[in-house]
Amino acid sequence: MHRKHLLAALTTGLIAGLALTTPARAAVSPEEAARLKTTLTPLGAERGANPDGSIPAWDGGFTRPAAGWKPGEPRPDPFAADKPLLSIDAKNMAQHEAKLTDGVKALMKKHPGFRIDVYPTRRSAAAPQWVYDNTFKNATRARLVDNGHGTEGAYGGVPFPIPKDAYEVFQNHRLAWTGQSIQAQIRVWVVTADGRRAMASGGVQSLNKLYYDPAGSLETFDGIYSLGKFAVTEPGSKAGEAILAHDNINASKPRGLWQYLVGQRRVRKAPSVAYDTPDSVTSGIGLFDEAFNLFGPIDKHQLKLVGKKEIYVPYNNNRAAAAKVADLVTPNTLNPSLVRWELHRVWEVEATLADGKRHVVPKRKYYIDEDSWQIVLFDGWDAKGELWRTNYTLTLLAPDLPAVVGNMMWGGYDLQTGAYYLNMAGNELPMQYKPVPPLPKSFFSPEELANEGAR
Repeated sequence: MHRKHLLAALTTGLIAGLALTTPARAAVSPEEAARLKTTLTPLGAERGANPDGSIPAWDGGFTRPAAGWKPGEPRPDPFAADKPLLSIDAKNMAQHEAKLTDGVKALMKKHPGFRIDVYPTRRSAAAPQWVYDNTFKNATRARLVDNGHGTEGAYGGVPFPIPKDAYEVFQNHRLAWTGQSIQAQIRVWVVTADGRRAMASGGVQSLNKLYYDPAGSLETFDGIYSLGKFAVTEPGSKAGEAILAHDNINASKPRGLWQYLVGQRRVRKAPSVAYDTPDSVTSGIGLFDEAFNLFGPIDKHQLKLVGKKEIYVPYNNNRAAAAKVADLVTPNTLNPSLVRWELHRVWEVEATLADGKRHVVPKRKYYIDEDSWQIVLFDGWDAKGELWRTNYTLTLLAPDLPAVVGNMMWGGYDLQTGAYYLNMAGNELPMQYKPVPPLPKSFFSPEELANEGAR
């Protein structure tokens, strides 16, 4: 073949190969974006009901805080009068199999007392109007970068409200609206296989979502979308420890991670706080990349968008958030009588181990709520292909923000050992996921971490 023709053929083949293996990077057209004001909600969910009406049409979400409620107090359950439509357990789960995840079915088989109580679906998710406005702008300007693990051209809203692939869906989760500047008193509860409950960690979680600073803009945004700090105050053996995270919207950029360990009396970088490293905050039951349902890079896996489906998921769990710990965190599983499940449409994403990579959970299936863009359930399989882990979040309805919050009350079950945990639990604590004035960047600096440790 002539050299010129050979080069052209190779180039054509390379482009074709990239088209098959590289996530789509094009923003949607103005005509597609217009659907966000007609058939889709402002964040990109299907506005209408499902065919049989079991999932109602979205009517604006829930944006009315309870009368007399004050920020920091436990949020009342606005749907307390609802009664379960049905209960599903090991005896009747075959009748509802299509709407159950593998992990939920495994819990029913493993623990005969476990069930899910399904309540009427309340499409309560909402966001401020300025978030809707930015989401509309993002639809035609946002693009994937860093082989699908980063985003450019997005600010202050969902980056890909009309997603074309799994990478866009995951970026939507990372950049989901859950408030801007937040503090919460939390505890982490672990339950051993023999049913013993213990507090693994407790303290104050602080978050500053710089991506959602109303005073900022796409032009001034420097790429650090989230600042987070967990300052441990209990138990006494851990008091004074802290973890600090600076997360970049582009995963190819260096990620800021630091730890303060009391025994060493110094701040040190913590690159191991990622991937499949056992999470010390959960006494090793969870993995660091399972934190908040997705924490840090996920480039050891390839992502595939399976599609959208209707399944039962934990939703609107304000009652569980206000329960006493002893009532909620029970042997084997969370107390089924306190956890609310609803039928929702979710995006299903399958993650499989990438060539040449290693991870103790080589396969996962994630389920992302279409209304809030947050992971609500995911399952993980071990290297033998056996189902090993199932993770959840008990979404909290915060009409004051307004938002459905998935970064509180999340946790996971080890289906092989029988242990489980509940993280970011504010039960019986005086401050529940409280919006606060924007915390300064200096509050999230390694220097301030050292100062706090010295005090």
